[in-house]
Amino acid sequence: MENDNEEMSMKESKRRERQSALEDADTSIGFCGFMLVLLSILLMVVTLPISIWMCIKIVKEYERAIIFRLGRILRGGAKGPGLFFILPCTDSFINVDMRTITFDIPPQEVLTKDSVTVSVDGVVYYRVQNATLAVANITNADAATRLLAQTTLRNVLGTKNLAEILSDREEIAHSMQSSLDDATDDWGIKVERVEIKDVKLPLQLQRAMAAEAEASREARAKVIAAEGEMNASRALKEASLVIAESPSALQLRYLQTLNTIAAEKNSTIIFPLPLEMMQAFMKH
Repeated sequence: MENDNEEMSMKESKRRERQSALEDADTSIGFCGFMLVLLSILLMVVTLPISIWMCIKIVKEYERAIIFRLGRILRGGAKGPGLFFILPCTDSFINVDMRTITFDIPPQEVLTKDSVTVSVDGVVYYRVQNATLAVANITNADAATRLLAQTTLRNVLGTKNLAEILSDREEIAHSMQSSLDDATDDWGIKVERVEIKDVKLPLQLQRAMAAEAEASREARAKVIAAEGEMNASRALKEASLVIAESPSALQLRYLQTLNTIAAEKNSTIIFPLPLEMMQAFMKH
């Protein structure tokens, strides 16, 4: 936890340094720039109250405005939410949406570490954390984040085998989230969450895995049946030893068998023939 907090504080300090460096570029606009700003103010004063409708802008609660004066970002960074004031002719602004944005990663054909081709897709949640960096450091933050998510998905899954992809989705998603967050930090973007949606296997591989699972289950069933037979034979052996010690036990077992047959309303009655009688006939 302490290491994570230190990392976050270092990232925050670097982000502030980059933002302050961009804002410090506004300190010197030159004499020509100063004169243009002065003329813009005079034009606004002369055309009052019509010009007031061109100078006052409104930014919504979930938006921030980056104001450029003669092509330079104004000191103070993003403006909003609420009302802000711009000068005609010399100022322009860009609205940046600060809400969390969600997009689907298209299915990517990935060759795993154990040389298996799988199709994997996912979803990414991110938001603009610093509007100034998102406007000044990259042309299209949304498109760049989408492309980076696709390449990161390929790179991360390429280091995993098939079993790890199927079982360790949370670890893969966390690894992707960390990689994307580090890469997009210079763009003022915070990647909040990454999820793996689906892993599609080739049809032949699905059949092979199903056959392997079926064979494994059949093998376990045969082992369980064999263990049952072995336990039953041991129990029968112990029962025969008990009956051998007491001849009356065999007679009791016979009566119990007759009782079971009679309960089923069966007219067939079996009378066991003692082997001693057969041995007497065999001697003659």
